[in-house]
Amino acid sequence: MKNKNSPHILIIDDDIELLDLLGSYLGQRGYIINRFKTAEEGLVQIETKKIVPDLVICDLKLPMMNGLEFINRLNKNQSQIPVILMTSEGSVEVAVEAIKNGAFDFALKPLHFPQLLISIQRCLHNPSYSRETEETQQFEQDVLSGIVGKSPGFLHAINMARRVSNSNANILIRGESGSGKEIIARAVHEFGEKRTGPFIPINCTAIPENLLESELFGHAKGSFTGAHDKKTGLFEEANKGTLFLDEIGDLSLSLQAKLLRVLQERKIKRIGENQYRDITARIICATHKDLKKEVTDGKFREDLYFRLNVIPISMPPLRQRREDILPLSDYFLKKFATLNHSKVRGFNAESIKKLEQHFWRGNVRELENAIERAVVLSSDDLIKPEDLALEDNETFNEPKLPTNENYYEEIKSTSMSLEELSKKYIRFIFDKNRGAKEQTAKDLGIDRKTLYRKLKEMNLEGTT
Repeated sequence: MKNKNSPHILIIDDDIELLDLLGSYLGQRGYIINRFKTAEEGLVQIETKKIVPDLVICDLKLPMMNGLEFINRLNKNQSQIPVILMTSEGSVEVAVEAIKNGAFDFALKPLHFPQLLISIQRCLHNPSYSRETEETQQFEQDVLSGIVGKSPGFLHAINMARRVSNSNANILIRGESGSGKEIIARAVHEFGEKRTGPFIPINCTAIPENLLESELFGHAKGSFTGAHDKKTGLFEEANKGTLFLDEIGDLSLSLQAKLLRVLQERKIKRIGENQYRDITARIICATHKDLKKEVTDGKFREDLYFRLNVIPISMPPLRQRREDILPLSDYFLKKFATLNHSKVRGFNAESIKKLEQHFWRGNVRELENAIERAVVLSSDDLIKPEDLALEDNETFNEPKLPTNENYYEEIKSTSMSLEELSKKYIRFIFDKNRGAKEQTAKDLGIDRKTLYRKLKEMNLEGTT
C-alpha cells in the first residue's frame, strides 16, 4: 500500500510497453511511480523540483538525450539522486563506465524484474545512503577504484559478480594463477549486502595440509600436539562476511568431504569438539584447475564439484585481455610511484610495445611485479624496456601463428568443404589475434554471439 512516505521512483524509457509493465510491477509493490518517454521530460521535472524522486531508472539508448547524458546533467546540477541504467548486453562496457561516472547500478535487458527489484532495494535501503552525504555517490566508484580493465571477458566477469552479489548461490571462479580471481571474489563481496563484514582470503596451497583443517575449522585446547589454546577457524571469523577459498582444486579428498558438509549444513565443528556451530559466511571458491578432469581422474569429488559450480565465473588470462595491459600498467605505475616517492610518470614507446607483446605467463601478478621493479630501478621519468627486465624468451611459448603463405598453400593442396574452409579461416584469425574474441569478431565481420557459437562448435570456447 502506498503512502506519502513510500519511495518515489522515476522511470524513463521510450519503449511504452516496457514503461507500463515496469511501472505496474513496481507500483504493485508500494512504490510511487512517474513515467516519461524522454530524458528531457524527466530532467525538467527534477530541475524544477516538481518531482523529487528517491531513484531514477533510465534507459541507455534514448532519442535526443541518452542515459549517459542524463546522468551527466544530474551530476552538473549536483543532484545526488541515484540512477539505475538499463542497457543491452552489448553495452556493458558503457554501463560500467557510467557507474564510474555516478550511476548506482545497471540492469541488462531483457529485464529480470526480481533481480532489478533487489538492486532497487539495495539502493533505497542502504543504511549508508543519504542525500545529505556523498557516501552513496562515491560507493560504486570506491568499489571499482581498484578494478581495472575494459576487455569484454573482464567486464563480463565483473557484471556477473554484480548480478550474483546478493544471492546465496555458490560461486566458482575459474582462471589461471595470477589472472585476478581474487579481484572478482572481492567484487562479489563489495557489491553485496555482506560488504559490512570481513573479506577473508586463503590460498589452500599456501598452508600445509596438516594445518589447513585447523585454520579453516579451528580447534579446541589440547586437541592435538601444539594446540596450547583454543582457536577460532576462518569459517567462524568470516561470519557476516565472505570467506574466499582460492585453489580449491588442491584440497585433499578428506577436506573436500568436510567442505561439502559445511556447504550443505552451514555448520562446522572445531577439531577436538563435539559442538556444532552455525556459520553465516558466504563461501566463494576459485581454482586454476579443470575440475571436470579432476573428477574424471578421481582427484576431486563429483558431488562437491556440482555443489560448487552453481554459478561459474571465468577470468580470462591476461594474454587474452590485451586491451587491459596498458590500463593495468598505468594503474600499477601510479601505485608504486606513490609508494616509492618516485618521479616516474609513464612509459616510453619502446616499453609500451614490449608490454603489449609480452606473453605474461604469470598474468596480472607478473605484470604488477614487473612494473614495481621498473619503478624502483628507473633513473628517468619514463620507464624504458631495460627497466622492465622481461626475459625475451618468455614470448617463445606463444601460439605458433600460421603465415599467410602456409595457410594458402594448405588450402590449395587439400580438398575441403565450404564448412571446413570456414572453420579453418576462423581458427586462423582466432590464433592471429591470440584468442581475443572481440577483435576476431571484428576481423571476421560477424557479431560476438555468432563467433561464440562457432567457437563452441569447434571446441574452442574454453580458450577465452
